[in-house]
Amino acid sequence: MKIRVERDGLADAVAWVARSLPSRPPVPVLGGVLLDAGSDEGDTGDALTVSGFDYEVSAQVGVPATIAAGGKTLVSGRLLADITKALPNHPVEIAVDGARVSITCGSAKFSLPTMPVEDYPALPEMPQRAGALAGEVFAEAVAQVAIAAGKDDTLPMLTGVRVEFNGGKLTLVATDRFRLAMREFDWEPADEVETAVLVPARNLADAAKTLGGAGSTVELSLASGDGLLGLSGTGRRTTSRLLDAEFPKYRQLLPAEHNAAAIIEVSSLQDAIKRVSLVAERGTQVRLEFSDGGLRLSAGGDDEGSAEEELPVEFTGDPVTIAFNPGYLLDGLAAVRTDRAHLSFTTPSRPALIKPVGEDGSVAEGYLYLLMPVRLPG
Repeated sequence: MKIRVERDGLADAVAWVARSLPSRPPVPVLGGVLLDAGSDEGDTGDALTVSGFDYEVSAQVGVPATIAAGGKTLVSGRLLADITKALPNHPVEIAVDGARVSITCGSAKFSLPTMPVEDYPALPEMPQRAGALAGEVFAEAVAQVAIAAGKDDTLPMLTGVRVEFNGGKLTLVATDRFRLAMREFDWEPADEVETAVLVPARNLADAAKTLGGAGSTVELSLASGDGLLGLSGTGRRTTSRLLDAEFPKYRQLLPAEHNAAAIIEVSSLQDAIKRVSLVAERGTQVRLEFSDGGLRLSAGGDDEGSAEEELPVEFTGDPVTIAFNPGYLLDGLAAVRTDRAHLSFTTPSRPALIKPVGEDGSVAEGYLYLLMPVRLPG
């Protein structure tokens, strides 16, 4: 193999593929990045295909290249990503000689060992196309929901985002038992699909962030029977193995009514939470006391520093005092993506609901963030 490729395109492609590789691969070849320049198995034309696969996630992207001699080679993905990121801004020449690959860019030269291509697993085929949607909408929706996914791998059903396909509507849901986030939005299905799958939250978030640029279109492909979700757009494609776990029956957790509600400016509340929680130990509660026209925030106690602050709010209902984990509350406020948020409550021991408020003052129904309160002392 002997090719010439632009530095920026190569660095971006390798970085994206290498990000999905395991930090500690069970076998060395699964930590590799496959470079394919018109191999005998199928000519790729004037493009270098950069691929990675660890049996759970696959990633593949094409980069324009001048190909003098075709072929394949497999090299350490993270090392190649570090090298291409550090190269000077000149065209890159890549050549394979026996069991080593040389990378030349300006005055910089590298020689890397290769890994056996024949030991590398075949990438999965993209599943059947399920539909498409605007990349910007997809990226925002996944970011709003994935923050609520759990990190504990011993509870796999909580580490995923549930994707519900219901005709022309998609619903994304995630929960870690302490909070729940849900986003519903329209999309363009290829067929009237009605099913639900559980996608690892980290994989979905990484793919959505990369594929969901402004003006882009993301295509979803699904083979639920084979346990595979595919995403493609902007010249890139990725697949993810689905989680074989039962997601909690979350709809019964959503309150049908509330006894009190407040509309408050998001940035002011975020700043106040950050200030009063400075005196509290990590994860300690922040107390919110709502009454007619006002909100009093407080944290800390007699054995440590204490702080309090008051903010104006639009409040209706009976006065309520409730406490939350400040980090979880800040996550929910950031996720609404609007200047004002609607907070509704039933009792201090029941979950609160956060929703975005539109510019016209109405409460938007496309997104919600459910947050469990922390028990108040006494």
